[in-house]
Amino acid sequence: MKWLRTNKGTTLFWIVAAFLFLLPFVYESRNLMILLTQIFIFSVFAMSYDLLLGFTGIVSFGHAMFFGIGAYSIGIFMKRFEPTMLNFLLALLATLALTAMVSFLVGLLTLRLKSHFYAMLTLSLSGLFLVAAEKWRSLTHGNDGFTFRVPEQFIDRTDYYLICLLIMAAVFMILKRFTNSPLGRVLQAIRENEQRTESLGFHVLHYKIAASIVSGVLAGVAGILYAMSLRFVNTSVFSMDITLDALLMTIIGGVGTLYGAMIGAGLIEFAHDWLTELAKEHWIFERWIIFFGIIYILVVMFFPKGIVGTLRTITWKRKKQQAVNKKEKLAG
Repeated sequence: MKWLRTNKGTTLFWIVAAFLFLLPFVYESRNLMILLTQIFIFSVFAMSYDLLLGFTGIVSFGHAMFFGIGAYSIGIFMKRFEPTMLNFLLALLATLALTAMVSFLVGLLTLRLKSHFYAMLTLSLSGLFLVAAEKWRSLTHGNDGFTFRVPEQFIDRTDYYLICLLIMAAVFMILKRFTNSPLGRVLQAIRENEQRTESLGFHVLHYKIAASIVSGVLAGVAGILYAMSLRFVNTSVFSMDITLDALLMTIIGGVGTLYGAMIGAGLIEFAHDWLTELAKEHWIFERWIIFFGIIYILVVMFFPKGIVGTLRTITWKRKKQQAVNKKEKLAG
């Protein structure tokens, strides 16, 4: 019972995860399964971005680079080889190794820069990968993209839904443990005051690169899941929109919370799906991006620290007020 009281957020997460796990067996809806699968995939992507922005204080405009590498790597591998489970596992290992190597090199080259200089350089590198995907048509088929087959274990939508849910839960627990580890504490110290952390004897660049590698690999995992869900990949996976989605999901949900990344992913994907459906009913919703912007503005106005961050602040103030009232009562 003590663990439940001190880990309310984790307990609530597992209750919701258990509900989502049972949902396909009690309520059959293909559209809902597809929507929730997309939410799980982008939750992984948003959490990987939150590790950079929320826990290390790094603003990246090129995070789609790792997402796209994951999508293209698995797509090319599965197109050129038989779609067996063994080939998929080999492709998965190769993709993870590639994203780790690229994120290490990108981190080594860019993380010496500060603030907007780093952000703009990552945007340039992401654009480089986008151009390469457009021009290397013999491999990527350019803007047209290509389809590929997947192992039979991933064909059923319900099975794939459950796989994505389990991966999202695993990534959440891994990042929660990572951010609470000594390495994670150093990353948070870098976020708060990089100069002071360096003066304490920590080699800041090494820690930033470690965060970049973990974040890049998890973004690659999200790219793999995204490409596998569509069984199709094109240059859109390298677009700036993908990075902006991750940024908005993190800010709306709450920077540096992990829970917020998942909530933000759910809200944005649900709003996108809902507004797209409304566009079929009335012409005014055909410009759904305007309404999407209004929703984002309202969330930022009423939840300046994100949904989870604002709720935490309210809870903290309430507890503080209760403690003050208790002291006054004892003193009186």
